[in-house]
Amino acid sequence: MLRTVIVLLLVAIVISLITGFVFFYKDKGRSKRVMYALGVRVTLAVILMICVFYGLTTGQLNFQTPWN
Repeated sequence: MLRTVIVLLLVAIVISLITGFVFFYKDKGRSKRVMYALGVRVTLAVILMICVFYGLTTGQLNFQTPWN
């Protein structure tokens, strides 16, 4: 379940990045929508880091490399 949340957060961050670019392109820097999109993206990134840290500390996520 935690991996699904992490993937959904990554998708939401990419969507926020795209919407921020569209707002920037349409408004030409005259609107605050770009800053709101940035705030959403930063918030999602912080939540993503918390989820990854939680997963690593509880053992739900681990470091595995395919070459070991």
